[in-house]
Amino acid sequence: MGAVYILYSPVADKFYIGSTKKLSSRIEYHKNKSFPGSFTTRYADWELFFQIDNLEIGVARKIESHLKRMKSRMYIKNLRRYPEISQKLIDKYNLLADDRDNK
Repeated sequence: MGAVYILYSPVADKFYIGSTKKLSSRIEYHKNKSFPGSFTTRYADWELFFQIDNLEIGVARKIESHLKRMKSRMYIKNLRRYPEISQKLIDKYNLLADDRDNK
């Protein structure tokens, strides 16, 4: 199973969007700066802002890509404010994955 996650740095006032198979491990990697040269190594105050769990990893990657393409702080904030947005994303990308698998 996979997850989509959004980290937030209050110092930088920036978001980071990612997906992974193991969310707790991945967050620790970011906090410990285990990815040299990556965007998240610039700041030490990352906190988990939002997550969607229990996804097939392919669906998680598609949702991650969708969120990155949106390039909208308001959209990211609304994900947390309005759970129906994330549910619509889950439904959409699960349906697309099902359609692909049934062909």
